[in-house]
This record gives sequence, C-alpha cells and structure tokens, in this order.
Amino acid sequence: MPSQIIDRNKILSQRILVIDDEEANILLLRSILEREGYSDIHTLTDPTAAMETYVDVAPDLVLLDLMMPQVDGFQLLEAFSRHDNPDEFRPVLVLTADTTLQARRRALSLGAKDFVAKPFDVIEVALRISNLLETRLLYEQLRQG
Repeated sequence: MPSQIIDRNKILSQRILVIDDEEANILLLRSILEREGYSDIHTLTDPTAAMETYVDVAPDLVLLDLMMPQVDGFQLLEAFSRHDNPDEFRPVLVLTADTTLQARRRALSLGAKDFVAKPFDVIEVALRISNLLETRLLYEQLRQG
C-alpha cells in the first residue's frame, strides 16, 4: 500500500532489528520482511546480546518477542528506553504468544508502540511495520524542521 507522504523506497530502506529466541520465528519474520522489499534486516536469537546489538545497529524499528530466556522482552523494553534520548521515536512492535491484558499493558507502558499476538496475520504485521516506519520517518522530518 503506497504511502501518501513518505516515499515507499525510503520506508523499505529503514533498519529493522528482529529479536526472538525461536529460530523459526526469525526465519518467518525475515521472509515476510524480504517479501515486502525490506533489505536492511538484522536478526538476533540471543536476548542477552540484544542491548549491544540495539546500540550497534541503531534500528529504525524493533520487532520484539516478550517470552525469552535469561532476558525477556520487558527487560529489553526498559533497557531500550533508558538508552534512547527522550526526543527520539524508535518504535518497538511486540510479537508474542502472551496475549494477557497484563502483558499488553505492561509492554505498552514500557514503550512498545504496537502489540501483535502470535500466531499473527502476515499481511497485518506487514502493514503495521510499514505504518510504524512511516510514523518514524514523519517524526524525524518534524524534528529536523
């Protein structure tokens, strides 16, 4: 679906970081992103390396699982928000099998910008990704004047 304001190629060139401890989920999300035309995709299955990767990659969007061993998605959301400047808009889309109201509320209160339950609809996730990246680009345009 073409954007009215932001060039589609600009959206497709944004950096995306996918963090999920399940390799099958990483492969599915990479496949979806590549099919949509995204090319700057970074994936990670070890949540203990997530913060270092987040800093190194400086993603424009993070796709994040909540239920992971050692470091869960909630801890990562807190760490991301402590790292980012208050005037930054770096969206996190949570993709999780934990569909409880408490999990949704907690993730959103910790800075997640959107929340999708697994198993998810592929087209819906692709649209949400595009919408979040478009919003980030619009935010950056406004920030730069």
